[in-house]
Amino acid sequence: MQRASFLELFFDLVFVFALTRISARAFEDLALEPGGTKGWHPVTGGAKTLLLLLALWAVWQGTTWTIGRYDPYHLWLQTIVITSLVCAMVMGVAIPHAFTNHGSTFAVAYVVAQVSRPLILFLASGRYHLRQLRVRMLVVHCVAAVPWLVGSVMPTTTRVVLWTLALGLELVAARTGWPVPGLGRSRIHRWRPAGGHLAERYQQFFLIAIGETILFSGLAYSARSFTPARTTAFALALTTSVLLWRIYFHRAGRILAEAVAVATRPAAIARSAADTHLAMVTGVVATAIGYELAIEHPLEHPEAAWIAMILGGPLLFLAGRARFEYEVFGRVSRSRWIAMAALLTPGWVLLHNPLLFSAGTAAVILLAVAVADARRAYRRPPEPAAPPF
Repeated sequence: MQRASFLELFFDLVFVFALTRISARAFEDLALEPGGTKGWHPVTGGAKTLLLLLALWAVWQGTTWTIGRYDPYHLWLQTIVITSLVCAMVMGVAIPHAFTNHGSTFAVAYVVAQVSRPLILFLASGRYHLRQLRVRMLVVHCVAAVPWLVGSVMPTTTRVVLWTLALGLELVAARTGWPVPGLGRSRIHRWRPAGGHLAERYQQFFLIAIGETILFSGLAYSARSFTPARTTAFALALTTSVLLWRIYFHRAGRILAEAVAVATRPAAIARSAADTHLAMVTGVVATAIGYELAIEHPLEHPEAAWIAMILGGPLLFLAGRARFEYEVFGRVSRSRWIAMAALLTPGWVLLHNPLLFSAGTAAVILLAVAVADARRAYRRPPEPAAPPF
């Protein structure tokens, strides 16, 4: 198995910073004081932040898939990684004002990262069929670059629409084999992903997201006095971080590489796992924001948007984890469905109680899932991978 190189780990450090900017932006959208999140501002602000997160994920995933197919010590591949690293850093710096005066900075960095990758691969590739694929990728990213760059100088609403269309175009093209009129398309069942490498990289990115929950909880707690309520919220945040780690890595998170290796269609499971991890990472980032709010306002009566982050983050994580379990084992544990239903149920009750109650509810539900996993595996042999693909 090709292990992650030191350059890839260096590359990941940039995303530690970028995710902190994503979390900080979303936290500001939810306001620091009760009564500040009325109306549609939390929804529209959250949607814009999600768009930026998806753009970051596109750069990370495209670079990771490329490294997995080639020798990471080739100069041209290292050039791709370093270019993506610099662009991701610039994107992270621009995130807080990407929809105001730094839109061009964010868009140009994104376009350079996406266009340079297939261009360098085309110049370095000597095999005809691979050159065709790189040409198709290059054409798609160049077409998508137009709404990215045009949108960066437009008013906010138009910018959001154009960037969403551009990102959607790239997403659909990647899922359909990069179709270009006159040049055909790739067939995903012919792809042979580096399953072990991809599994390790997804695990590492998930741990980066978990690190965000610890980082933001620690920063929020250390910023003010250590009152009993804030200390309880901090303890719940740390407990939740541990539970998210435990639930992810309980068996399925450890044997994704094995599932890809035994799958009938390994490219399909690798692609599906990419979407699954995006959902889980998004859920973890939302959870980090929710617990930061809980530490800042433990005894305040919460806004609906605050509860949505505290309960919605674990809900999205569990939804992604349920799909992940299906990808690896071909089934979903009943505890996942029960926990998701439990997270949806108490929202209206928690609106009339301090925010600390919401944080405690989420932690208890995640604890129940972890206990159910442990009971199911107790004194039983490790379950082998049985992907449905």
